[in-house]
This record gives sequence, C-alpha cells and structure tokens, in this order.
Amino acid sequence: MTDTVLDRFLRYVAIDTQADPNSMSQPSTEKQKNLGRLLVEELLAIGISDAHLDEHGYVYATVPANTDKPDVPVICFCSHMDTAPDFTGTDVRPKIISNYAGGDIALGNSGRVIRVAEHPELDNQIGNEVVTTDGTTLLGADDKAGIAEIVTAAEILLKDQSIKHGTIRLLFTTDEEIGRGVDKVDLEKLGARFAYTLDGETAGTIEDETFSADALTLEITGVAMHPGFAKDRMENAIKIASTIVARLPRDVSPEGTEGRDGFVHPVDISGSMDSATIQLIVRDFTEAGLVEKHKMVEDIARSVLETFPGSSFTATRKEQYRNMKVVLDQHPEIVDNAVEAIRRAGMEPLRGSIRGGTDGSRLSFMGLPCPNIFAGGHAFHSPLEWISRQDMEKAVKTVVELAKIWEERA
Repeated sequence: MTDTVLDRFLRYVAIDTQADPNSMSQPSTEKQKNLGRLLVEELLAIGISDAHLDEHGYVYATVPANTDKPDVPVICFCSHMDTAPDFTGTDVRPKIISNYAGGDIALGNSGRVIRVAEHPELDNQIGNEVVTTDGTTLLGADDKAGIAEIVTAAEILLKDQSIKHGTIRLLFTTDEEIGRGVDKVDLEKLGARFAYTLDGETAGTIEDETFSADALTLEITGVAMHPGFAKDRMENAIKIASTIVARLPRDVSPEGTEGRDGFVHPVDISGSMDSATIQLIVRDFTEAGLVEKHKMVEDIARSVLETFPGSSFTATRKEQYRNMKVVLDQHPEIVDNAVEAIRRAGMEPLRGSIRGGTDGSRLSFMGLPCPNIFAGGHAFHSPLEWISRQDMEKAVKTVVELAKIWEERA
C-alpha cells in the first residue's frame, strides 16, 4: 500500500459507494461502509489511534495537537464517501493520462468525449497527470478526491512534528448526495469549533455561499371516468400535471440559469387518471427568491386548473438546507484563514458561490460553521468526470497550511 494522494484516490474509487434516495436506512446503502472500513484501516495504519466507523457509516478520527498553545480552535476537515445516484459508480476503471498535452479526451470505446470547449479548465492542466473514467461510470472524484486529500494531509501532519497545529478532527460522511449527509452526525463527539468540507471543483476556490433549497410537492386530484363515457366529464390528472410542468418557464430552470439565478426543477412526475404527483426542487440564494418561485409554481397550477373545474391541487413545501453565508459571515476568520492557506499553497484564491449545497450547508446551521474548499474534480455526477494529480496535491497542501495558520493565529 502506497500513500500518495493519487494512490489513495485510485483505491477509493474502486469501491462502489453509490447512495440510494429510495432507501430509508442510514447509510442508504450498506456498501458505503466498505469504504468506511478501509479508511479506518488506513487511518489506524498511519497512527491515528481513535479512528472508527459508527453504525451510521460515518468515520471519525483525530490528529492530536502538537502545540503548546492552549487556545487553538479544534477544526474539522470533512468529505463524503457516497457517490451520486445520477450515474453508475460500479466497476470504475480510471484512466490516467500522463503529461496531458491538451485537446479533447476520448473516453475509451464509450463514444463519450471530454471537450475542451465545454471544460476550459483543461487548458490549465497541460503537462499534468489527468485521471478520467472510461466513459461508462462516474469517476468518484466527488468526493473521494476530498477524502484522499484529507487522509494524505493527516499523515503529513502526523509525521512532520515541525508543523505546529491544534487538534484536527476528520469526518467522512455517508449519503451527502441524497441530502442526508449529516443527519446522524454526533457534533458533541466531533468536538470541533469550525470545519471545512473539501468538496469543490477548481483549484484555488473557497466557497462560503450555497443555494437555499426547498422541496416542493404538488398533489393533483383529477376526475376519473370510464374513457368510453368521458366526453366533457373526465379530467385526467396526468394531463393536468404534464401541462403544469410544460408551463414552467425556461428562464427559471437549471438549463436556463447560471450565476446567482435560482431555479425550479421538476425531478419526478407520477400518477394515474384520478391523481398525480409532481416533485420539484426549488433553489435560490435568498429567502425572498424561494418565496417568489413557490408562488410562481402555484400560480401556474391555479391557471392550469381553471380549465379543469372539477380538479384541485395541494402544494407542500419542505425545507432542505439554507445558504451557509448567513452563518459564515458571523465568523469571517474561517474564510480569511482559508484564503491565506490557498495563497500559501501557491494559488490565487477564488471566492465563489455554490449552485447547490454541501454537508457544510447543514453543518453551519447545526452550529458548526463550515465553508467549502476545492477538491479539484470536474464534471461531477457524469461519466465525463475528471481530476488531476497536481490539483489534488494542491488541496493537500492547502489543508496542511490551514492547520498551520489556525495555530499561528491562535
């Protein structure tokens, strides 16, 4: 067993850890614990004596402080073990391009191509060692790259006692991709004051803002009728639901928005003649934006139902997570220290906002302020996923520098 960040990453992506949104257990798939058990073995092997896997599949571990300063805050580094349900993560076969020369990358015999025009960050990888899939699976850089980087940094901190740092806690979670990543985290046991997820993309990025997110369910009741006697009487709930979805405007959809624009996104539609259900997710950076989008959907539903007088609908809103910037702005030193660590690691820091969420979104509102640092992967949730060894090494260095900075500034 070798311990470079790339070697670790290649070991981890070989283990299928795909989450299952239809499962009610935690973790949603037992196979996530397979990676958890391997991580515990590796952490114990590098000298972390308290590494363990709990019943929910979480891995907890501690790098003990080696400083005489009494007031260094305990910080945590966190990444998730599961991969997205969007595309298979079974039998991952990573392909390594040594000394990448530029240009599009064909993925085996899959017919899929990573095109520079669609992935301009490849232009910054000339001469680097780039890892891709064979085009038939996810790679798993989201977020096994983050895990590999944290474990590698932990080993550096343990071995090099000249690097002074406070207590460092490690947390590897399950089911982040289906919104349950921190449902069962024991914050008292974790004992951290601040945290960082390593779950971002481009090297040098620090993200202190996420979408706020809701789930919206529309339940539609139609008028069922034998089709042979349905003239001017039947009101087909499937057709009502389809009409509502068809009227959702493109400029408030994922495919029609970017930057700080929020969206409404239907993720499931099901039903029969007499009843149908539309599941949607609603995203925006502000509470006002969320309210506006909920109202838009309900206004569309009411407008559609004007032509179906015997039918009705109900709308149910469920909060999923909120913009972590509200919490992080109360603790500016967390992001300031990360910006300085990225700079010391040789990059120009790039502040960003996430058009999505991380474990850090929930952790921040649970009392553990937690921005997101880059892990280096790209094209998450797709078979076009890729990462470079050099960007993973930059993330390792950033973690080490962060540990040093918190000790220096205590």
